[in-house]
Amino acid sequence: MEQDHYAGLLLENQLCFPLYAASREIIRLYRPYLEALDLTYTQYITMMVIWEEREISVKQLGGRLYLDSGTLTPLLKSLEAKGYVTRTRSEADERVVLVRLTDTGLALRERALSVPAGMRACLRLTDAEAATLYKLLYKLLTSETGN
Repeated sequence: MEQDHYAGLLLENQLCFPLYAASREIIRLYRPYLEALDLTYTQYITMMVIWEEREISVKQLGGRLYLDSGTLTPLLKSLEAKGYVTRTRSEADERVVLVRLTDTGLALRERALSVPAGMRACLRLTDAEAATLYKLLYKLLTSETGN
């Protein structure tokens, strides 16, 4: 009876733990691919959004990545120092900071083309399993944030 009382505290009964451990493992698997590009994982996902949008506000970027401005500001400063992006204030509203892709940042996209296929080869999931996991993870994300 006492065992049942504390069952909710067992690590094996926590959804958060395999999510946390899997996230760490995925990021570890990305490391060799991203080191070749001189990017951290967070810089890589940031660049993916910027490659898609070409220009985006810091606020919109944070929303897409589930990151706050305190995390994004040093990250963007680093990407700017590498010449991949520029940050400028919007002419329409100077409170808005816009992030723009540079030609150097666009060239990096070509070098990054092999990353998704390399990562896909590392995962022991079928295409259907990967698609299901993707949908479930986004269901968790959107149910918590109200998106």
